[in-house]
Amino acid sequence: MKTQQKWLVMMTAALTLVLAACGQSSAKTSSSASKQQVWHRMESDVLQTLDPSKASEGVSGQAIIDTMNGLYKYEGHDLQPAMATKIVKPTNNGLTYTFKLRNAKWSDGSPVTAQDFVFAWQRTVNPATKSSQANMYSGIQNADDIRAGKKLASTLGVKALNDKTLEVTLEHPIPYFNSLLNNVAFFPQPAKQVQKWGNKYGTKSAYTLSNGAFKSKDWSGTGDKWVEVKNNQYWNKKNVHLTQIDVQVVKDSNTALDLYHTGKLDDATLTGQLAAQQKGKTGYVANKRARTYFLELNENKVPAFKNTKIRQAISMAINRNSFVKNVLADGSIVARGITPADLSQLPNSSTDFATAVAKGTKAVTSYDKKKAQTLWEQGLKETGLKSVSVELLGDDVDAVKATQEYLQGTLQENLPGLKISIASVPAKNRQQRASDRNFDMVLSTWGADYPDPNTYLDLFTSTSEYNHGQWQNSDYDKLMTKANTTDANDPTARFKDMTQAEQLLVNQAGAIPLYQLVAARMVNPKMHDLKTSPGNSFNFVYAYLK
Repeated sequence: MKTQQKWLVMMTAALTLVLAACGQSSAKTSSSASKQQVWHRMESDVLQTLDPSKASEGVSGQAIIDTMNGLYKYEGHDLQPAMATKIVKPTNNGLTYTFKLRNAKWSDGSPVTAQDFVFAWQRTVNPATKSSQANMYSGIQNADDIRAGKKLASTLGVKALNDKTLEVTLEHPIPYFNSLLNNVAFFPQPAKQVQKWGNKYGTKSAYTLSNGAFKSKDWSGTGDKWVEVKNNQYWNKKNVHLTQIDVQVVKDSNTALDLYHTGKLDDATLTGQLAAQQKGKTGYVANKRARTYFLELNENKVPAFKNTKIRQAISMAINRNSFVKNVLADGSIVARGITPADLSQLPNSSTDFATAVAKGTKAVTSYDKKKAQTLWEQGLKETGLKSVSVELLGDDVDAVKATQEYLQGTLQENLPGLKISIASVPAKNRQQRASDRNFDMVLSTWGADYPDPNTYLDLFTSTSEYNHGQWQNSDYDKLMTKANTTDANDPTARFKDMTQAEQLLVNQAGAIPLYQLVAARMVNPKMHDLKTSPGNSFNFVYAYLK
């Protein structure tokens, strides 16, 4: 169950997220805050949409989280009620969730109702909407059949029992369902207005309504700047202290740092040696993020990539330790799997899931030039090839370009006969090409939608639309099916399934893990109580400047 933030999330999104609470914690009051509280932040790419059904990357995801509320909202790593009045415990053996909704309004003063949730969910799962987030509904009654065109969207297992009561029916228990509902794919939408606006919904500020802390202002649908202003109709407005958030696109780290030092940015993303140089200075923050970066190899476009030994050779030809230390230089850490460290622990254990996975994947994710060359030669012989020429696709931002150049150099040097060209394109173009399977190799990233390994591992099932490399393995599919269905209510069995699945994925180099982000930034120390969620998004409620 994914969203490409979700969202496929992507390298661009990761580079734009501030990390942990900034400054010292304080009481949740505005008594010491000034009347005008304006925060200037950056993104490394443009805002694409404010339509929750169509958001597929982190920039749009953050803007929607700022301006809308779903049933729940993360305050740091604590899941709290938002439109729902409490965290719901399921009934009917884990299949039924009944949500009581608080009295809340859209920014035009109209009430937020259970019907707005039903409309939004049916719209998202409807194939006609072409939502890249629809697969996240898998497990809700009839969702898979609706997506396959076998049933109508109106049969989705979601009902408005009355204006303030929402009932959801699942086909099988989903252990992380409450956490999943924090994703923008499950946010309500103002039914009457969306029907009125049609395809214009979410394309500019004039075609949006907010039920969140802020509302979009003067966004024309294009441009490299946008503004969010406090929403006075928000149900929790007393705890919203910022009056405005100004956002601008900055792709170059040096430019970002200059804007920070001149007071035009309150936060600046740092990469490479620039991050290393600022370490220890006032305002510098660096935090481990729930986001990993990996290579996907298009097996259907490049026949050589169908060969397991060739894929393994590429993985083992990468010196990840040298790469994170000398190229990224921002504190990021080597990844031995796709699931990041500190996301979740094994049941009844203090062992981190990523640590458990790494015990069985270290050989194929460790640098071994000799072994890599042996596998490469064997793979070429098995495929009848003498050389392989491919293009490495990535975003046109500094960190991605540096990664591309490193991989180009080290792989060509260590694997004779491999020729790599580089294509650096805007994130939107890279996303589209990945979705269209129009690439040879692509630098991909994923940030957690919810704190469970499933948010990463479902990406690589045979039927996942996010399985861009098109690696397929029946044993992997069976393990993930067990984890999501028959073992869903048995945490020990479920985590065993997922551990085995991820080790299979990595050892076969179905996706090649590179590193886990430790994001380095310069942040205005006047900011207090700014928190981020497990999915790497800001929560600006309670945040204030002092």
